[in-house]
Amino acid sequence: MLTIPDQKKVGMVSLGCPKALVDSERILTRLRADGYAMSPDYAGADVVLVNTCGFLDSAKEESLEAIGEAIAENGRVIVTGCMGDEADVIRARFPQVLAVTGAQQYEAVVEAVHEAAPPTQGPFIDLIPQPDALKQRSGSADEYVKLTPRHYSYLKISEGCNHSCAFCIIPQLRGKLASRRVDAVLREAEKLVAAGTKELLVISQDTSAYGVDIRHDTRAWHGREVRAHMTDLARELGQLKTPNGEQPWVRLHYVYPYPHVDAVIPLMAEGLLTPYLDIPFQHASPKVLRAMKRPANEARVLERIRSWRAIAPDLTIRSSFVVGFPGETEEDFRYLLDWLEEAQLDRVGAFRFEPVAGAQANDLPDHVPDAIKEERYARIMAVTERISAAKLAAKIGRTLPVIIDEVGEPDPDGDIGATGRSQADAPEIDGQVFLRNVPATLAAGDFATMVVEDADAHDLFGRLV
Repeated sequence: MLTIPDQKKVGMVSLGCPKALVDSERILTRLRADGYAMSPDYAGADVVLVNTCGFLDSAKEESLEAIGEAIAENGRVIVTGCMGDEADVIRARFPQVLAVTGAQQYEAVVEAVHEAAPPTQGPFIDLIPQPDALKQRSGSADEYVKLTPRHYSYLKISEGCNHSCAFCIIPQLRGKLASRRVDAVLREAEKLVAAGTKELLVISQDTSAYGVDIRHDTRAWHGREVRAHMTDLARELGQLKTPNGEQPWVRLHYVYPYPHVDAVIPLMAEGLLTPYLDIPFQHASPKVLRAMKRPANEARVLERIRSWRAIAPDLTIRSSFVVGFPGETEEDFRYLLDWLEEAQLDRVGAFRFEPVAGAQANDLPDHVPDAIKEERYARIMAVTERISAAKLAAKIGRTLPVIIDEVGEPDPDGDIGATGRSQADAPEIDGQVFLRNVPATLAAGDFATMVVEDADAHDLFGRLV
């Protein structure tokens, strides 16, 4: 009775978008509650989970490579995630995988782990209560397994999407829009902040559509009624405070530019929200947008961007664009470049169009040759890099708030450097700030203030005030 049995250990390889990362956290949270320990490497794992991405063919190939590596290094592999819907493809290449499940099939994943590596039972192991996170699509921060640093967390507010974009199969993989209860979202956010989160990254497939499927259901929260609506949720998140009274950054991702998005800009001007919008414009040419089955309202969007910046001058807008979509002409592409010159977006990513099994765009005529896609990709990146460099150069001499991600060791002269991000920088996808000669007391997760001394096309350099 006094012998503590060895815990079974689970390894995790998580691929794809932040929404998939949240799925990985939920799976590991449930497994930890069942008595499993987490393994940081292949060698120590009794079983390895590979959470796959199936959005593009290149992402599928990356997922298959990750499965192959896990099999080679460990041999006992369970596959889950978006590519799980193509179990026949996975098993044809890797017949030795133990199980294959699809996206958000948490119970099936846990059952497969139980079968492959039955959990160790014992009073000294099963100390974590069973979370109700998987049932309520929420999670208790004190029992939640995080795959991000302590100081920032992804807050997923819904699953699925109601759009039928011609290039996308997300609704097929993750279903129609399914919004979480607003009180469940706020409860999770409150617990995350209480446990040390300094930055909440609000994610979904379509953040602007939050609550549409549940008719903007109203719930009681701290003595007041709150709707399941993006603006109401954003306002409530802006009221949160850390244990020492700091206001966490709240960053909105995957925001479609519906009319009600205008209402969140004043919240940024008031300091309740981080002045940052991640908007998936995808293109600007009305003809291409129609072919993509997306709203072709780019002229009105330019007007709205100008009005947003008039209200919140420090607003950062990031977006992504697809080049080489079927039927895209040189005229369409030049239209996009001209639109970008007018819009002056702060952060831009671009992707070459890839056919993906099940997407409507595959059947469109006039596919663009790969050589032209590459040429257009190089041109759009050159334009957006020039715009980014000019915008960052304009910040030299300014004083900006930053959040610290990492503090280095002293160099031979005793100087300590640190990396962090400004409010214009989301983790992993945007730029960084590099700080020199910081105090030894500075730590990851600290808020600080920097003076910008230099800049390049992506990052800022400076010192703390």
